[in-house]
Amino acid sequence: MKVTLWGTRGSLPSAGPETLRYGGNTSCVEVRGSDGTLIVLDAGTGIRRLGAALERDAARVYILLTHLHMDHIQGFGFFAPLFRSNTDVRVWGPPSLTHDLRTRLTKYLSPPLFPVRLRDLPSRLALHDVPLGGFEVGGLHVDCTLVTHPGPTVGYRITDRSRTVVYIPDHEPSLGARRFPSSPSWTSGYALAQDADLLIHDTQYTSPEYGAHLGWGHSAIEHTLSFARLARVRRLVTFHHDPSHSDAALDRLLEDAGRTGPFPFELIPGMEGLAFEV
Repeated sequence: MKVTLWGTRGSLPSAGPETLRYGGNTSCVEVRGSDGTLIVLDAGTGIRRLGAALERDAARVYILLTHLHMDHIQGFGFFAPLFRSNTDVRVWGPPSLTHDLRTRLTKYLSPPLFPVRLRDLPSRLALHDVPLGGFEVGGLHVDCTLVTHPGPTVGYRITDRSRTVVYIPDHEPSLGARRFPSSPSWTSGYALAQDADLLIHDTQYTSPEYGAHLGWGHSAIEHTLSFARLARVRRLVTFHHDPSHSDAALDRLLEDAGRTGPFPFELIPGMEGLAFEV
């Protein structure tokens, strides 16, 4: 599999042009299977750049949404393949007890918030509530489960033969615990992340910032490091950077975290444009 980061922010940045190295777009990750299957994880503003880079004759695109907070869907209506009649776009999102995915997405993709309605898009668009558990997407196997974040939110584990990528961009696995839990059975997302080759995970806060945001559904970086250690992952990519954090602030955050090592995994700063072979 090849994995490319197209948007790594938790919201559009307020830190100005000094955020360019880590990037200023919101959540979007491209996953290419060894058979060519294309999965897009979330539809933040980064999906616009991804759409512009895709081949115009791409026949099918799969989009997996973790949840429907604005920073994860605000680029959806600007995704170029949606406006191509020769393209199948299949979208999955978290289930809800009240409305299906089409009804919920239509609240954003319709006037007065957006000028084009879902029903008017020329692509062959299909929308599905994600089946919790396992399912096949093209030539890839996808596992998903609910994780700790406000509103219905899922994390994804994508397997290509024996290689695994796990994507949990909005997650508070410790949920305010004084110490990070040592029991896998108690920890949100553990079964999903266990033994992953590559984990892309929420690292929004510093420790002081997290103390003021308990229950908001995001992680301090030390919680993410503990989670990765508990799950025995091989590589950890920091993600969902706070919009107020400049490049220099994120550098310091990673440098401070590095001093708490060594780690049994490779720690990788998540930057737009970064690509991995898994």
